[in-house]
Amino acid sequence: MDTILSSRLTEVATFVPKGSKLLDVGSDHAYLPIALIQSGHISSAIAGEVVQGPYDSAVKNVAKYGLSDQIDVRLANGLAAFEVTDGVNAITICGMGGRLIADILEAGKEKLAQVERLILQPNNREDDLRTWLMANEFTIVAEKIMTENDKSYEILVAEHGKEVLTKTELRFGKHLLTEKSETFVAKWVREIEKLEVALSQIPENNDSDRSALFQKIEIIKEVLNGSGK
Repeated sequence: MDTILSSRLTEVATFVPKGSKLLDVGSDHAYLPIALIQSGHISSAIAGEVVQGPYDSAVKNVAKYGLSDQIDVRLANGLAAFEVTDGVNAITICGMGGRLIADILEAGKEKLAQVERLILQPNNREDDLRTWLMANEFTIVAEKIMTENDKSYEILVAEHGKEVLTKTELRFGKHLLTEKSETFVAKWVREIEKLEVALSQIPENNDSDRSALFQKIEIIKEVLNGSGK
């Protein structure tokens, strides 16, 4: 790829099916669709951006690389950036909170019937996003956890299909739980450390708040020790 992608977007790109018509929501500089076109992985894309500045930047970048005939940059909110007649069959939404991604999908879910794959990279609230996917009959076919600039990121890949996830799977990720990579363990060890600091700052007589935090810590420890369900 001539365009240099971040480690995070490089991982996201690996889950985009070859030959897809891609919609990249919140495309920012349009780096992801540009790189996928340059590599011949996809033949066309829509780069959607709701903010004028990043939209202008995407338009300039697409023109700079001579790809205006293959990448259509559109100023629109979420899934309003495409119509069913566009033939989009893969959607990427990266760098947003899990709740916001779920809201974006909910607002345009009537358009998702023809979309074969969602590649989603939430910055937080992954459990909210997994809950939405399950409730709307998407099954998570792959998950990836990685670090970039000392921050952990999760990538969720979903396709049409029913599945029922447990509370533990919603929070930690079914596939990530199975793999339990070093990155996964490190993320949740850091979370325990944060919760323990918070616990130490709660007065001893505040049993309710202390108990709630202690329970969260114990659940994570159980998962890391292999006994969480």
